[in-house]
Amino acid sequence: MRAAIRVIPRSQTRRGLLPATHAIAAFVAIGLLFSVPGCASEAPPRLLLAPMIHGVDLCQVPTAGPAPGTEKELAAYCRDSGQSAAGIIESTLSSLGPAVSSNGRFEVGYTLPVPLLKLLVWNGSDWQVDPRAVERLALTVQETDRPVVLHLFSTHFGIKAPIEEYLSGDPANLAVSPLGPMRKDRYYSIDIYPWTVASTDNGITRYRQMAIAQVLDAVCRLPQADRRKVRAVTLLGELHHFHADFESGMGVSGPYIVSDYSEASVRGFREFLAGRFGEIGNLNKAVGENFSSFDEVKPPSRDIRTDRSLHLVEHIDSSAHGKLPLTGWAFDSAGKPGEPAWIRIYRNGALVARVPARYGRQDVLQAKPAIGTADVGWRFDMDFTGLAPGLHRLDFLAERAGGTLANLGSRRVLIMARDRSPGGAVPGGDAPQAADGAGLVGSIDHPQDLATFYFNPMVPLWHEFRNEQVVRYLARFEQQLRASCLAEVDLYTHQIAPFVNPGWDTTKFAVDGSLNGAGSLRLGISLYGEATYGHSFMDWLGTTNHQTYGITEFHPLRPMSPEDVRAMFERHRQRGATFLSFFVDARPRGVRDDSERNIFAIDPDNPDFGSDRLYATIRTIVNE
Repeated sequence: MRAAIRVIPRSQTRRGLLPATHAIAAFVAIGLLFSVPGCASEAPPRLLLAPMIHGVDLCQVPTAGPAPGTEKELAAYCRDSGQSAAGIIESTLSSLGPAVSSNGRFEVGYTLPVPLLKLLVWNGSDWQVDPRAVERLALTVQETDRPVVLHLFSTHFGIKAPIEEYLSGDPANLAVSPLGPMRKDRYYSIDIYPWTVASTDNGITRYRQMAIAQVLDAVCRLPQADRRKVRAVTLLGELHHFHADFESGMGVSGPYIVSDYSEASVRGFREFLAGRFGEIGNLNKAVGENFSSFDEVKPPSRDIRTDRSLHLVEHIDSSAHGKLPLTGWAFDSAGKPGEPAWIRIYRNGALVARVPARYGRQDVLQAKPAIGTADVGWRFDMDFTGLAPGLHRLDFLAERAGGTLANLGSRRVLIMARDRSPGGAVPGGDAPQAADGAGLVGSIDHPQDLATFYFNPMVPLWHEFRNEQVVRYLARFEQQLRASCLAEVDLYTHQIAPFVNPGWDTTKFAVDGSLNGAGSLRLGISLYGEATYGHSFMDWLGTTNHQTYGITEFHPLRPMSPEDVRAMFERHRQRGATFLSFFVDARPRGVRDDSERNIFAIDPDNPDFGSDRLYATIRTIVNE
């Protein structure tokens, strides 16, 4: 059972790393042809390998005079002398490979992380952008003769910027849950600041834009030849709504406490509904209520199971939007290597789904090392909006080699009526008989037996609105970039992909809107584990209109053969990936602070997750 499996740090399951912001401080078949309308069968372009550089506040160690003995001393020397990071960046990239691979499929550039909030310093009366820090970043672009992805980041992950505590003291900057403004949280050793996406009339937005304006000014003053090096810009980093217990509260079980319930958000939701339905009577008909005006509407915010006084339209949980997540894992030791177990799901004796157990589950692999590196997670979101109220039986069976079935288990779920009556047992047949399950291990993680579920038609509307808030917040910064000299540069999001984690509740993050299309921003997405080499991301991508995308963070989280790495890179290149960014440590070895080592850096000195072997393979590929 999942309860018996120790969940490893979210950095290894959520996004695969202590985020880009903190990393600075801490660190199949191939055959799909990429095509552009009107250019069918055109060969895919080169894939830009753009490592995210850890150490951009440093420079090469001076050869004359006393050498700095620590990373902090070297950073001070580089800042005072005005030297850029170009030297250590070029040295790092040259060790990896040439500017263009011999076979012409890959370029080697870099991603320059620009920590927006860290650029702000107190001048005695207000915060201002440090001009030396900004000019040094622009100088790095000028002096590095490689294509660059500018990562303008400012996320909820703390980077030890002094302004963070200042901004977190103003509730206008914070996301609001039904319990009030959300407090600073912790993600293991990292501070989490729940910056709001529900409004832009606040300090966090103003200072982010102030820092971006100064960076753009410095970059736009560079000669045109240097500006042309900027191949792409990624905006802000992970941007989403918040949930309680940031460290372990992303799942489909437990309390459902999310943002945003600020006055501005409530008002915006009412305006959203008025625009959608026009007349209050139309809304009433859709949700089964009797509001006299839109001003009476409140976003759903509480659990009807624990507060029986609630109206149904006030209820919310991980299934209230009408989809019941059925999740678990399975591994068949008798199966063919590399082929997943297939799970059949029966409801009241009728087959409703057949899904592969091929999602990544790092927690299972850690708890059960005998499984090896297999991807074993499965999930099916069962629409229950049309089911009759009552007790439904769910049976889960795994297909075995030879065509037999093994029983994973059963669950009884109670679909509640609008009037909260439970109904009776829903008639139906029996699932097929199961054979011997020897060699099959697995679990049904969700739902629990005899759990109750309510559909609230207000909840899908609330989630749609929350998704729009994320998209609108990104649009504010896209407009700023479009008004600059980088207007024609490809602009990307830098989003997480919660849908590749089978146990997560994607509604808590509200990023579907920004993943499916945020204005004219291109898709930038962070891929870890199975999503880098497997099916989950590619299957999702096939449901979208994205023809190209950028991979903003990347690590397979397991050792891979050179053949598998080649196939993985080529698959992304053929499908339309324009750049692929992974963490690399450029800090001079003599001054590196090992306490800030990033276990997800693809580096020759990092054995974690086979990172050193992966680095060697990438170097071989770009030198072929």
